[in-house]
Amino acid sequence: MATEFKLPELGENIETAEILKVSVSEGDVINVDDVVLEIETDKATVEVPSDVSGKITKVHVKDGDTAKVGDTILTIEESGESSGDSEPAKEEETSQPAEEDKQEETEEKEEPKEEKQASETKAEKSGGSSTYEFKLPELGENINSAEVLKVLVKEGDSVNEDDPVLEIETDKATVEVPVDVSGTIKEVKIKEGESAKVGSTVLVLETGGGASKSSSEEAQKKEEKTEEKKEAKKEQEPGKKKEESPKEEKPEPQLTVEPADTTHKARQYKNELPEKIAPASPSVRRFAREIGVDIHQVSGSGPGGRISIEDVKAFAKNLNEKLSKSGSGAVIGVSAEPLPDFTKWGEVEREKMSNIRKKTAEHLSYAWSVIPHVTQFEKADITELEKIRKQFKGLVEAAGAKLTPTAILLKVVAAALKQFPQFNASIDMDKKEVIYKKYYNVGVAVDTDRGLLVPVIRDVDKKNIVQLSIELGEMAKKARDKKLGLDDMQGGNFSISNLGGIGGTYFTPIVNSPEVAILGVSKGNYEPVYQDGQFVPRLMMPLSLSYDHRIIDGADAIRFLRWVVDALENPFKLILEG
Repeated sequence: MATEFKLPELGENIETAEILKVSVSEGDVINVDDVVLEIETDKATVEVPSDVSGKITKVHVKDGDTAKVGDTILTIEESGESSGDSEPAKEEETSQPAEEDKQEETEEKEEPKEEKQASETKAEKSGGSSTYEFKLPELGENINSAEVLKVLVKEGDSVNEDDPVLEIETDKATVEVPVDVSGTIKEVKIKEGESAKVGSTVLVLETGGGASKSSSEEAQKKEEKTEEKKEAKKEQEPGKKKEESPKEEKPEPQLTVEPADTTHKARQYKNELPEKIAPASPSVRRFAREIGVDIHQVSGSGPGGRISIEDVKAFAKNLNEKLSKSGSGAVIGVSAEPLPDFTKWGEVEREKMSNIRKKTAEHLSYAWSVIPHVTQFEKADITELEKIRKQFKGLVEAAGAKLTPTAILLKVVAAALKQFPQFNASIDMDKKEVIYKKYYNVGVAVDTDRGLLVPVIRDVDKKNIVQLSIELGEMAKKARDKKLGLDDMQGGNFSISNLGGIGGTYFTPIVNSPEVAILGVSKGNYEPVYQDGQFVPRLMMPLSLSYDHRIIDGADAIRFLRWVVDALENPFKLILEG
């Protein structure tokens, strides 16, 4: 019986999707939960599984098309179905020969596969080679794609496991991607400047027989499946009912081992397995993962609590409604005004935003719209501190670093955070709680040719100024050389933005959510200061403290800022109270 497979519902308010890839062709035989399409909506990239088994007689879409929800995608001749309801008596008589013909046809198709698998196994035993598809691994939470800045290998190159093969840029950082096997590059499937999705094949390698573990395992599974079909045919007798054959093939969709298990994230997840594994098929798990839903939090409506795609959609919809009602989201209800046609007044040039610039724009827009900002200003007399800095800078230079005001500020800020714990906190508006952190990680803004990056210096309170100077220099170099990893930019509690090397007097830095405060530092200048009845020249450093008024009051903010100023003006204060 011919069945039309239509594009299913993809989520609330999603009417259409772009067809990125049609994974099947006319004549292919598919099973339930086999992936037939890869589509992209305005929210995510999703693999679409089939809900029926059978042979594809027609494909109605092609790569690059746009399809509406409900559009016919495939026409499938379902397997194991009768040709009609008008001749039930003939069904039992004709089912057995038809089944045998079908199995003979399947066997004829599978014999070449068996020969191929046998030859592959023989090649592996004799030390022969096999191909391995290296796919772009998971890069971090909510990161689905990356721009390829540089391909570090070419066809014919030999690589070892953990050798870097790509340099990519996500919306958070620039990262080198290492290969996970050794071998020879057979094909490069990506070019510099292109965007690659997580899970897409970027390289094809020629490896030794033992290196292609996943390929040999897959071949073994196919061989076992073929043997099972052969045994079923031998045992089948004329009096057997035709329902018995499909029953033996049903366990296949219950496999829950997925390709993502080879990634670091999956390995970490395995070490923290929940008490009860969620009862869901691989396609449902994949769909939940694509839209950012934890499958273990979803309640199933099927037999035995089995989770369906509809259950995942309902959970996601309910979660979105809760976030909207809580008022903690970034949706302010203000739509952007359309831009005028600038070419009316002269020549223009458009340049595409980098991923880092796009993410910076989105993050700072969110922070500005959600956090009620207030900024306090003050000046610190660093005349004596500058004398001490020059006196000891040779000691730090001997260690391979520079003694900068920022390195000293790191130590001062860490001590201040201990005195004022509300500055070392975050707000959970959903639960109406304040999260106080017992560690002291400080981010330092670094100006690069790709935009502002904020690497994080960890455990600042446990390191001396020499150690902080060395680490600060290393982080700044990594940022400018595009070598920062995702871990280098996460986990900060407080930020410092120092524009003193460029100039200016005061500025109002934006709080780096989910932090609650940031210290802005401007260029120090000599100013006349009235002391002991006369004006004397003093080196004054302007400071700007922006903070989240939901948790920090103005009085607390000025106390914090004055504590920082006192520590800069009287360095011995760090020894006494820091």
